[in-house]
Amino acid sequence: MALIGAGAFALLMALFTALFIVPNLPPIDALTDYRPKIPLRVYTADNVLIGEFGEERRDFVSIAGIPSSMKNAIIAIEDNNFYEHGGVDVLGVVRAGLANLIHSRSQGASTITMQVARTFLLTRKKTYSRKLQEVLLAYRIEKNLTKDQILELYMNQIYLGQRAYGFGSASRIYFGKPIKELTIAEAAMLAGLPKAPASANPVVNPKRATERQQYILKRMHDLGFITQTQYENAKAEKLNVLADGNRFRTHAEYAAEQVRQFMYTQYKDEIYTSGMSVYTTLNKADQDAAYEALRRGVLDYDKRHGYRGPEDNIDLPKDAEDRQQAIEDILVKHPDSDDLKAAVATAVSAKSVSAETLSGDNIEITGVGLRFAASGLSSKAAEDKKIRPGSVIRVVQDSKKKWAIVQLPEVSAAFVSINAQDGGIRAMVGGFDFALNQFDHVTQAWRQPGSTIKPFVYSAALEKGFSPATLVNDAPLADDSMTEQNGKAWNPGNDDGNYDGPVTMRTGLKRSKNLVSIRILRKITPPFAIEHMAHFGLQADKQPSNLTLTLGTGSVTPLQMAGAYAVFANGGFKLKPYLIQKVVDVRGNVLMEADHPQAGDETARAIDPRNAFIMNTMLRDVVRSGTGYMAGQRLGRSDLAGKTGTTNDSMDGWFAGYGRDVVGVAWMGYDTPRTLGSREFGSTLALPIWVDYMKTALRGKPEIQSAVPAGLTQVNGDWSYDEYVNGDAVRSVDVDEQKGFWERLFNPDNEPQAPGNINPDGVNPEEKQNNEDMYRG
Repeated sequence: MALIGAGAFALLMALFTALFIVPNLPPIDALTDYRPKIPLRVYTADNVLIGEFGEERRDFVSIAGIPSSMKNAIIAIEDNNFYEHGGVDVLGVVRAGLANLIHSRSQGASTITMQVARTFLLTRKKTYSRKLQEVLLAYRIEKNLTKDQILELYMNQIYLGQRAYGFGSASRIYFGKPIKELTIAEAAMLAGLPKAPASANPVVNPKRATERQQYILKRMHDLGFITQTQYENAKAEKLNVLADGNRFRTHAEYAAEQVRQFMYTQYKDEIYTSGMSVYTTLNKADQDAAYEALRRGVLDYDKRHGYRGPEDNIDLPKDAEDRQQAIEDILVKHPDSDDLKAAVATAVSAKSVSAETLSGDNIEITGVGLRFAASGLSSKAAEDKKIRPGSVIRVVQDSKKKWAIVQLPEVSAAFVSINAQDGGIRAMVGGFDFALNQFDHVTQAWRQPGSTIKPFVYSAALEKGFSPATLVNDAPLADDSMTEQNGKAWNPGNDDGNYDGPVTMRTGLKRSKNLVSIRILRKITPPFAIEHMAHFGLQADKQPSNLTLTLGTGSVTPLQMAGAYAVFANGGFKLKPYLIQKVVDVRGNVLMEADHPQAGDETARAIDPRNAFIMNTMLRDVVRSGTGYMAGQRLGRSDLAGKTGTTNDSMDGWFAGYGRDVVGVAWMGYDTPRTLGSREFGSTLALPIWVDYMKTALRGKPEIQSAVPAGLTQVNGDWSYDEYVNGDAVRSVDVDEQKGFWERLFNPDNEPQAPGNINPDGVNPEEKQNNEDMYRG
């Protein structure tokens, strides 16, 4: 009777399968024509990954590219008879089915082929009908694909935690290396992920992941996949697992987001799944230098302006478990900013602070590490400034592993550099921390440029007959035609309140004399200056058509300013800054490639080469002995040029400049404009960032000197266009001409002097300037 009953059950199951399961089996086209969802990836020019966009982080790796250690680890733990069975381990399925039926507990017996069927074609809902579908599909798959093809599908599609799909992606995400470079120990760690990818991966639960790794190593040894020596070495190997936030080897989040936005406008949602790769013009070394320089400059500014107090406060529960939970909950709301870690103070005194980080580390801060926050440790500290147990503080570790209290800055900053010869962006940092503020200050921040705008007014003046030797009266000026909001006449002044009387135009720029610039602009007129500035890529509708233009009351972005200064650096060519060099599809076919003019292409000519040359000599003087003096001193080069900029009430600090073919622009200010401090200027805020970056960008590169273009004559110490030596030169502005001076300067009988870096004011270029007023911008 039992045999008859079993036969009847088998017949019913066969009929059920034939009538209801087989007709509803999904086609296996997804396997025979495999098209994995691969994210958009963004790289530097030197092939360093800086961004990845897509729900699934996946690398497709062919079976030939997967090392044997990785394949053996998978087979050892998932399906050690993979190459022998026909797709289904029949005894294993029966055994698991009986266990599930008798003990009411889930037990798997899926081969790798069955897992492929489930992953690609079925739901994960655990039912007998789905298991039967798995079995039937496994046989169908084995008939249509080779074992290596099946294993390739499995190893590229399986989910492995941290949004990683496939072992190629997991290798890069967990260990920062391609799969072919994995050690046996690392391969075993990854092989353990399919069972519990979300809860037992080495980032989330390293203890559990290690236990499974050790078990897999033993299986590999027992099955003869590794020798005793390999087993012992792999067991003892210490793995370096990357934290999720460290998967990119350089910080270029703002640039990566710019690329994503551009790609989305071109290809829409396809970018998140089709496996496109974008290669930018960024250089890793330059990008790293820019990122570090900006953060250092911002933190230095923040330290100068004192401790503001803890970021948050909580009451610490007495119960140890509740206390730990409270600490974790509050720190999740205050994420780390790179090396600036959030911590909760657990014990506080004037001489030491104990604190705990989200990772569970207990740290001790003493000595100089408390100096910055000393005001918050005082018994007289205001409540909102006082550090107490339960305070959320920010800490950083120095090179000697000593901890110090710091704080997250409120001020914003930006830095961008471009190649003056082609416009390619070499480095781009849009803010202190992309995770905290996604607003890109390089491309989106329209700010007043202050005195960094003056060189463009001076450049315009050269086309009107001015020369660097033109005398301009540096004296107060009341313009009755312009009024302030209170109705009074506009009465501009120099930043330092000092006036030197008649000075050359070169000196006016070098010392950033407001009254000199205003008189020059009044002579050439704002409309002419604005028209000329358009040749540099500065938008006319963003500039005021009045005399405040030359004080920088218009609006520019740091990227726009970099492109404008590149015109001076490259001899007069306007080259639009660009970030994307090449876009390729998943097969490496080029979809898009940059085709930009180069410096020297006369179709890109923006200004007369003579104009660019003269302005270059004047901007070099700014760095030699003017407001940018610190740059020349710290970098020790004579081929640097640039201009500081500080806006009204010190709301913005700028430095724009270049050395060789590298143009850099640094900016600092608050998103909601407010003063940066009465003793802060472009030279104290932005110039240090520029200098720090240029140390890397120019390292090992010899100095260059520009060739003198035709059509220039140097008479008695400075340059002039040939046509103005005897023609309609502007000899002075608002100055009573000194008898004999201009006759001597413009006398055609004078012998032109040899080209050189002559300072017409007789100032020694090496002279140190100790006067703080010289650094105003």
